[in-house]
Amino acid sequence: MKRICVMRVAGTNRDYDTMEILSYLGAHAETIHMNEFLRGRKSLLDYDAFIFPGGFSYGDRIRSGAIWAKQLIYKLSDDFRKIADEGRPILGICNGMQVVVEAGLIPGMEGISEYPEAAMGVNVSSRFECRWVYLKNFSRGSCLFAKEIPRNTVIRVPVAHEEGRFTLPKKKEKELLRTFERNDQIVFRYCDEKGEVANGKYPLNPNGAFSDIAGVCNPEGNVLAFMPHAEDACFYYQHPDWTRKGLKGEMGGILLFKSLLSYLK
Repeated sequence: MKRICVMRVAGTNRDYDTMEILSYLGAHAETIHMNEFLRGRKSLLDYDAFIFPGGFSYGDRIRSGAIWAKQLIYKLSDDFRKIADEGRPILGICNGMQVVVEAGLIPGMEGISEYPEAAMGVNVSSRFECRWVYLKNFSRGSCLFAKEIPRNTVIRVPVAHEEGRFTLPKKKEKELLRTFERNDQIVFRYCDEKGEVANGKYPLNPNGAFSDIAGVCNPEGNVLAFMPHAEDACFYYQHPDWTRKGLKGEMGGILLFKSLLSYLK
């Protein structure tokens, strides 16, 4: 059976929630502290897929996700580069998105690098944003984490972050956006309930992300950086209006995890 590693460090707080979803789906997953890899007790190469969960790794010192990303690049360099080169699935959620962006896995044009090609900026509102938002799936099929989500589907998920604004170098924004669209790298955009793109309007776009990007993958489609908390939008009772709307069963967030397990099978 394929093995999934939910990695954690000091400050992560959504590893348990993520494990609950994976256990519910019958996945063979383990929560592993980064120190186990740093001390040689565990090897990244023993796992088939990786999830970097949400939280505040190392207290978000320097920048959100920066310390964790640099540990991976410099202290686990050979194995980390190997799992990336082999195309093993990697999902970064919220703080995890910040990690994979800082590590250069996203947008992934030049591979792992100490100089990221993108950055996660402070929310335009200059405050911590904790609210429910709508996302529209724009993937044409390249991203493995969206395989179970029909194109143009709208899902509702919560955000909880202060540095969730996906940004690109100003001089390259238009060029990179065209490349993203050509490569099918834009997976989710912030939108309204009907699927109309937010166009930067607050609070539909809660952080001011460039081109309303909430989820972006690498050109190969095996790495997804996803800012909202998919693990908090998997079951009807997690939604704020489940009693009013009479919601039942599973919800949109669980489809990312189902897509991963379907790929691993």
